[in-house]
Amino acid sequence: MRRPSRRIGLIVPSSNTTMETEIPELLRRHEAEHGTGFTFHSSRARLHNVDAESLARMVEDSARCAAEVGDAEVDVLAYACLVAVMAQGTGAHVGIEERLRGALAGGASANAPMVSSAGALVRTFAALGMRRVAVVAPYMPDLTKLVVGYMEHAGVTVADSVSLSVSDNCAVGRLDPADLPRHVAGLDIGDVDGIVLSACVQMPSLPAVQQVEDSTGLPVVTAATATTREILLALGLPAVVPGAGAALGSRTPAAAAEAR
Repeated sequence: MRRPSRRIGLIVPSSNTTMETEIPELLRRHEAEHGTGFTFHSSRARLHNVDAESLARMVEDSARCAAEVGDAEVDVLAYACLVAVMAQGTGAHVGIEERLRGALAGGASANAPMVSSAGALVRTFAALGMRRVAVVAPYMPDLTKLVVGYMEHAGVTVADSVSLSVSDNCAVGRLDPADLPRHVAGLDIGDVDGIVLSACVQMPSLPAVQQVEDSTGLPVVTAATATTREILLALGLPAVVPGAGAALGSRTPAAAAEAR
């Protein structure tokens, strides 16, 4: 039986084309399994190139975005730009999530939970017991190094990573997820207990998530699946979505290993 729809608020980079496709797709799968419907309501902050100055400007603009999307009486608000938060310094998601909660205060969405993709990813590591990971990132190497440092400050060792060296955010959104298994094949995953298949909200990955989890026998998470997990938990809904990898509980790592 279909239940009343929940309103999902999203703050996204102006050039983002992925979070507004992957998160709705994940929640459509959830609706098919569990019955609760969702609608999506976005505000955009300007971002063209993925560099430190542009990312800092986007973070400054995020409070305006939160106030705008809050007018829609959303049930949860997600700040869907992982690297913009991570570029502000280790642990920055804590203060930024609190600031955006403050931007909702006194408005139509004053009681809406606030999550960020950066916070969601590191909290998902903890929830899944992922202490040593390999990472696929679309960024230039220096920015990947920053993201790796952020993860390691949160208690996760990054054993290996690959930088695809794409600085234009629209071009990141055009990367083919069918290439991700090849990128993973080039990583040293012999002693890791999980893979971050897309350390970016803009790099498409959903079609490859379950494929890579099944082929490697390792838990696979992405910025999008971790964010969706926290959206569902914030709404008090089961964080289980078919074909979406370990972050959304579709299969246990042991079951994935048996499928190899």
